[in-house]
Amino acid sequence: MEFSLLAAAAIATGAFWLMLRWEAKRGNAAGCALNLWDAGLTAAIGGVFVGRLFSMLSAGINPLTDPGQILLVRSGVSTVGATVGAFAVFAFLGRRELVTSADAIAPSALAALAGWHAGCLATSGCLGTETTLAWGMTLEGSSITRHPVEVYAAIGLALAAAGIALWKQHGRPPASAPFGLALAAAAGVRLATEPMRISLDGGPTVFYAVGLALGLAIAVLAMVRARS
Repeated sequence: MEFSLLAAAAIATGAFWLMLRWEAKRGNAAGCALNLWDAGLTAAIGGVFVGRLFSMLSAGINPLTDPGQILLVRSGVSTVGATVGAFAVFAFLGRRELVTSADAIAPSALAALAGWHAGCLATSGCLGTETTLAWGMTLEGSSITRHPVEVYAAIGLALAAAGIALWKQHGRPPASAPFGLALAAAAGVRLATEPMRISLDGGPTVFYAVGLALGLAIAVLAMVRARS
């Protein structure tokens, strides 16, 4: 069993729980009847499952004839598939008050993503492309300094989570604006850090660009409607 991957998942789950607890004490999720803890974990598990299926199919592995491969998460999970799967599961669970539920869980979802990226410290998978910057890190046995790209992503996502949570507490944002900004932040952080990741195909940058544009559009439209 890959215990370092479990440690990363535990960090993400802990960050999700801490932000939910912080928000709940301040009434940031007021008006939302959905159990955000259960819904968030269910959506995350569903997303990983769908992402794993996407990854298997893209590699030519039939999940029906080789179902045991589904459990080998370490072998690869499609980012696009996991995202689509998680959104679909959450949309189903929160369908009766989707906008309110999405706004309520937005900072906690970002905190969970930040925790997942920070989990690279447990999996020893923080490093990306080469750099000469003073804070560059090296792999054991290597003298080449590299960007701690996953740490960059974790910091960016954590700052976005804190910013949106504080905005909800003090600014009373219009409906769907917190979700839109959270979507833009998640996609934007990944888009900004993707060039520093080691990848043969450059990563799903188009997917991230679309997410960034969509999130900003949702937030801007929400604020325009609130002023009109």
